[in-house]
Amino acid sequence: MGAHEQPDIAGQRFDMADAAPLLLDAHAVITSWTPDAERLLGYPAAETVGRAAVDLLLAEDAQRLPHLSERCRRNGGWAGLLTARHRDGHPVRLMVRAVLAAETDGPERWLVLLEGLGQAPGWDMSRGVLERMLFKSPVGIAILDTDLRYVWSNTALSRFGGGPPQDRLGKRLADVQPGLDAEKYEERMRQVLSSGRPVIAYETMGRVRSAPHRETAYSMSFTRLEDDEGHPVGVFYTVEDITERHRARQRLALLDQAGQRIGRSLDVARTAQELADVSVPGLADFVTVDLLEAVLRGLDPPSRPLTEQDIASLRRAGHQSTKGGVPEALVEVGATTLYTHDSPAVRCLTSGESWRAERLPSLDTLWVATPAEERDGTFRDLGLHSAMTVPIRARGITLGIATFFRREHQEAFYEEDLGLAEDLVGRAAVCIDNARRYTRERDAALVLQRNLLPHRLPDQDAVDVAACYRPADELTGLGGDWYDVIPLSGTRVALVVGEVPGHGIGAAAAMGQLRTAVRTLADLDLSPDEVLAHLDDLVAQAARDEDAESGTPTAGGRRSTGTVCLYAIYDPVTGRITLASAGHPVPALVARDGTVTFPAMPVGPPLGVGGPPFEAVELELAEATTVALHTDGLLAARGSDGTGDGSSARGLEAARDRLGRHLARDDQSLELRCRAVVHELVPARPDDDAVLLMARTRRLGSDQVADWELPADPAVVAEARRISSRQLAVWGLDDLAFTTELVVSELVTNAMRHAVGPIRLRLLLERSLICEVFDGGATAPHLRHPKTTDEGGRGLLLISQFTRRWGTRYLAEGKVIWAEQSLTEPAA
Repeated sequence: MGAHEQPDIAGQRFDMADAAPLLLDAHAVITSWTPDAERLLGYPAAETVGRAAVDLLLAEDAQRLPHLSERCRRNGGWAGLLTARHRDGHPVRLMVRAVLAAETDGPERWLVLLEGLGQAPGWDMSRGVLERMLFKSPVGIAILDTDLRYVWSNTALSRFGGGPPQDRLGKRLADVQPGLDAEKYEERMRQVLSSGRPVIAYETMGRVRSAPHRETAYSMSFTRLEDDEGHPVGVFYTVEDITERHRARQRLALLDQAGQRIGRSLDVARTAQELADVSVPGLADFVTVDLLEAVLRGLDPPSRPLTEQDIASLRRAGHQSTKGGVPEALVEVGATTLYTHDSPAVRCLTSGESWRAERLPSLDTLWVATPAEERDGTFRDLGLHSAMTVPIRARGITLGIATFFRREHQEAFYEEDLGLAEDLVGRAAVCIDNARRYTRERDAALVLQRNLLPHRLPDQDAVDVAACYRPADELTGLGGDWYDVIPLSGTRVALVVGEVPGHGIGAAAAMGQLRTAVRTLADLDLSPDEVLAHLDDLVAQAARDEDAESGTPTAGGRRSTGTVCLYAIYDPVTGRITLASAGHPVPALVARDGTVTFPAMPVGPPLGVGGPPFEAVELELAEATTVALHTDGLLAARGSDGTGDGSSARGLEAARDRLGRHLARDDQSLELRCRAVVHELVPARPDDDAVLLMARTRRLGSDQVADWELPADPAVVAEARRISSRQLAVWGLDDLAFTTELVVSELVTNAMRHAVGPIRLRLLLERSLICEVFDGGATAPHLRHPKTTDEGGRGLLLISQFTRRWGTRYLAEGKVIWAEQSLTEPAA
C-alpha cells in the first residue's frame, strides 16, 4: 500500500500512551529504538539502530521518503500514513508524525511517533465504500480541476439543478447554473487554488435551476486538492441549502430592526410611516398603511366589527416603496383611502383576518376606488403580483390595515411571510394605539390649558401688550405655564406669569385654579407681595387638604406646591412698576434705545414650600419701556450658539444674554417681536412649555389727570363738586357732571366723617372716568341697604347704582376709595 499524505493530520494529537517513539538523524538513520517500536514492528534494537529507516518501509513508500524528508525540513514537521514491513514480512499500516528536534549548536535530529492502524478499520475502507459514502451524503459535493471544470460530483448536488453527475462532467459552473453569479464563486475557487487556504462556510444567495423563482441561501466550503508533491490538482467543494436558517435569521433581524425603529415617537402618523419604512425592502417592495380617521385624531375607534361606513373614514397614514417617490401609490399620505367593497382590504377589515395571495387573482383589478382618469396603471402595469393584507389591531380593536406587495422579488409571499407581517403589524399596532392614547391625552390637556389661558388680552391704555405661548411637544413636558393681564383700578394693570410644576392634565387643571385665585386676589387691589402671600397660603392649605384625604403626607397630589409666579403692577400715572417674585425668573426691561437689563430684585421661595416672606420692589420706568415676563422654558431653550440651558449661574447669564439680544431688536411690531423671540429661542417641538409676555409702558398725559388737595372742612364738599364740574367741562364730559358731583360729594363726605389726615381728590380720564378720594384712614366703607325710614347710609348705595364699579385699595399711608364711570354708556 502506498503513502497517503494527510496534511491536516499534522495538526492532530497522537495518543502518547499508544505511540511508539524513535529518533532519526539528519540522514534518516535510526539512532534510538524503543520497546514500543519493537512491539509494533517486531525488530529488536540491535537490528534497527544504525540502520536507514527506508529499509523498514515498503518499496512504494521507501521511494518517497527523500521527498517527505525535504517537506519535513521545510515545514518543520510532517504527518501522514506510511506502510512498514514487519520483521515477519507482513505489512503494518502506520500513522506517522515527525517533528524536528534539533538542539542549539547540536546535530539535526527527528522525533518520530508511530501509531499502528491495525485496529482502525476505517482506514482500510475500499474505494467503493468511500464512493458510496460520498454519493449518499446529503451534502452536495463536487471536485473541479484546475480549469474549474467538473470531474466528479455526488447525487446530492443534483438537487440544486443542473442534471445528474454525468451531465456535469467537463462543464463550468456557469454552464450548469446559468442563474448564478458564477464568476463570484469561481473567483473564490481561484483564490483557494493559488493560496491553498480553504474557505469554510461561505454563505451566499442565488437562484438555481431547481428553484428559479426563489432566492436560495447556501453555505459553501472550498478546499484545494494536492498531489503527493503538494501541487494543486483541483478544488473540492461542498454546498448545503441553508435557506430556512437564513430566512429565520432575516426574520429575527427584521423584527429586531422593527423594535428599534417603530414607535420611537408618540405620533400616530409617524409610527404608521415607520411600519412602512421597516417593511421595505426587507419584506416587501411596496407597503401601504391606512388608519381610521378617529385613530389619527386620537379618538376611540369602534369596538364593534367595522362597517362600510367606518371603512370609508380610512386615511393613508404612510407608504413606502423600493422606487423613489412611491409611484405605485394612488392615494397621497393624509388623503382618504376608498377601497372597493369587494376588495381583500375590505374583507380583511370587516373580518379582522389576514389575507394572502401568492399570485394576485386578477392583475388587472385595482382595490382603490379612484376615477379612471386618475389611475396611473393596474397591478399588471405596476408589476405587483403577490400581496398580503393584515389588519392593524390592538387590544381587540381594529385601527386600520397594512397592505404588502411584491414586485421586484419574483417569489410570492408564503405562509412564513404572512407570519412575519403579522408580527411586524402587531408590534406597530401597540405603538400606534399608545400614540393614539397619548394624542388624546395631550390634546385634552392642550384644550384645557388653552381654554384656561386668556383668549384675548383685555383692552386697557396702561401698556401695549403681546403674548406668545408655545406648549411642549411631549405630554410629559406639557405643564401649567400661564400668563395674564388684569386691568386694575386707577388705570393700573397687573401683569402675571407663572408655572405650575408637573405635567399633563393635572398640571393644567392646577394652573387654572391658581389663575382664578390670582384674578380674585387682584380684584382686592392687593400689592404684589400680598398677592403672593395669599397664594402661598392657598397652595399650602391645598397640599395639607390633599394629604389629609390621602391619609399620608407623601401620597397627596400637591400639584400646586412648588409653583413659581411673578406678579407686577404698573401705574401709568406715576410710571412706576411694583414687582414680586415667588421663585420665578426676573423679567427683562428693554429701554426705548434697545438696552436690555434684568433688575436686581428679591426672589422669594416657590409657592407652598415655606420660607421668608415675599418682598416687593418698585421701579420707575421711562415711557415706552418694554417689560418682558417669561417662564423658564424660554431660558432653558438652547440657542443656535450651543450655549447652556440656564441651570447654572454661568448658564443663566448666557441664557439672559441670548434672550437680551433677541429682545433688543425693534424692527417689528410688538406682536411680531414677541412671536419672533419665541420662534428663535424655542424649538418647534420643545421639551417644556414657554411663555413670553411683553408689555410696552405708556404714561397718562398731564391733561388726563386732575388732582386737588382738600382741607378737612365740611364746607369743602361744595368746592369739590364745583372743581370737578369745571374739569369735566374742560374734558367735554358735561353729560357726566351730575353723577360725578354725586360721587365726589359722597366720597369726600365719607372721608371727612370717618377718616383722619389730609384728603386728596383725583380725576382720571382714560377709557373711563375715574374718581378717587385719598385719605389717611385704614377702615373701608361698607355698602348698606337702609330702610325707608333711615335718614342716612345711602351714599355708597347711590354710587353703586350710578357707576360701573367702585372699590377700595389700601396704601402704606391710608386708603383710596374709587368709582369708575363709563364714557360710552348713558348716565343713569
